[in-house]
Amino acid sequence: MASTVQVIQDVYQAFGQGDIPRVLAHFHPTIEWRLAEGHPYSPEGRPWCGPEAIARHFFSRAGGEWEGFTVSPRQLHDAGDTVVLECRYTGVYKPTGRRLDAQACHVWKVSNGKVTSFQQYIDTARLQDVMGMDRVVRGQ
Repeated sequence: MASTVQVIQDVYQAFGQGDIPRVLAHFHPTIEWRLAEGHPYSPEGRPWCGPEAIARHFFSRAGGEWEGFTVSPRQLHDAGDTVVLECRYTGVYKPTGRRLDAQACHVWKVSNGKVTSFQQYIDTARLQDVMGMDRVVRGQ
């Protein structure tokens, strides 16, 4: 079985190649996926559960709205069943034509070779500005 770090590295490699089915294949059927509170795709920060929900609510939406979107890993921290990745997001939000260049952090949890949890942290005010949105209020 692949190590926790190997699983996460493969997820990023697959994402970078645009191979979303391969990304989703690494997810446990009950994975919980959380974006940062205030993220325009999920302002309240509630999780999406399961690969199908993640594909529908996140990957299919983001794939159509962003041009040249990349996640550039900076530092990976191995904490056993948890992997933390410091990274940068870059890309152009097509509806506004604005470019994103933002620091982000991902916290992944893996059990028996499958991703069970993902938590994103990002400067949501910067993201909202790029996406041309008034400040998103959590819980609304």
